[in-house]
Parts: sequence; C-alpha cells; structure tokens
Amino acid sequence: MAFQPIVDARARTVFAYEALVRGAGGEPAETILSQVNPDNRYAYDQTCRRTAVALAARLQMPCFVSINFLPNAVYQAATCIRATLEAARQHGFPTSRLIFEVTENEELVDKEHLKDIIREYRRQGFRTAIDDFGAGYSGLNLLAEFQPDIIKLDMALVRGIDADPVRQAIVRGILGVCAALRIEVIAEGVQTHEEFALLDAMGIRLFQGYLFARPGFESLPEVAWPELP
Repeated sequence: MAFQPIVDARARTVFAYEALVRGAGGEPAETILSQVNPDNRYAYDQTCRRTAVALAARLQMPCFVSINFLPNAVYQAATCIRATLEAARQHGFPTSRLIFEVTENEELVDKEHLKDIIREYRRQGFRTAIDDFGAGYSGLNLLAEFQPDIIKLDMALVRGIDADPVRQAIVRGILGVCAALRIEVIAEGVQTHEEFALLDAMGIRLFQGYLFARPGFESLPEVAWPELP
C-alpha cells in the first residue's frame, strides 16, 4: 500500500490518508488491478482491507484511514467486515477511524446491495464516501439512492477549474446539494495553486492531490502547505 494524505487546508492538519494499492515492489495500481477478476475479487478486496489497517497501525497513523472497496466483491456486509474488524483489533487500530470509499473500478450491478452495505457500515460506526464523484456511475443518480458522509470530486472536474466557468458552475451546484444533505466534500487530484485557490474560495476545506503530497509507499509523506489567498 501507498498512502496519500487528505488535508484540511484551513486547519493545516491531515484529515485522513487514503490507502492506495501497489505491488510488493511499489509497482503502480494498474499492474495489480489488471489481475483482478470475478474469481479472485473477494480475496483481493479482503486482503487490501487487512493490509491497509495493518500498515496504518504500524505507521501509527493519527487520523482516519480511507480504504477503497469493491461493492461487487461484498456478499454479506456484516460477514465481509469481520476480517477488517479482526485486523483492527489485532493491530490496535481504532475502528472509529475507518472510512470506506466506493471505488469506481467496476460497474455497479445492484444499488440495493450497495445501500445494504452502506447501512451496515454506518451501523458499525464507519464513515462512507463516494469516490470520483461526477465520473462513471458516481453521479447524482447514485447520490439520490443513498447519502454517504463524504463525496470526493472527480479530478476531471477539478483539473483546470480556475479557468473553466462550466466546471465552476457544476462544482458550485454539487456543493449546494452536499450542503443541504450535510455531506462533506473532498477535492481530489488538485495539482496547481490556482485550482486550490479557486476551490478554497468556493468553501471546500478538504483536499487531496500532488500539490500537497504524492503517495508514499508504505509511509506517511510530509505535506507541503500552499499559502492561502
């Protein structure tokens, strides 16, 4: 796993670290994801969860750890979460600091199944997030089906937003919906100070991207704090 910080730019604190799958030698995620298929999807999903929790504990992560999950790999939410809970207990990582992100890497086949997963995770006290909001199936129709604690704006909406009135209008609309539904917003993929300044002015406080830190392989990278406007 590699870890990339999600920061509160106003407070200059790290809100969470997202756990990102890597090869044993640090190979990029694509080399691993290309090997995932229906026969090994469940084992892959479970292994990623346990590994993320174990590493978070070993690195003494002081905040949330955000773990991507494959909804189609989860058969019964209560049963599938047991390995994660066991890993947290074994390594002494607080389960109250777990966030689960719905990943965009596979097509969602059953929204009712996903809603059941989210309900069970909330019952267990976990936070939930929709990753890459605005890309693929992760749009307003999914938000209408269930409301997570967090959405992460897709980087395609963030890229060059400072010079794109259309993207600005779309993001303002999303922020209005999320404010009404009491959903936190993370802007991911932020690479330039101009993107950051515009999104900060819109009221976003949580950010992720190369402007702040690149993922650290089995480490918690230092954050570069850009000056606020």
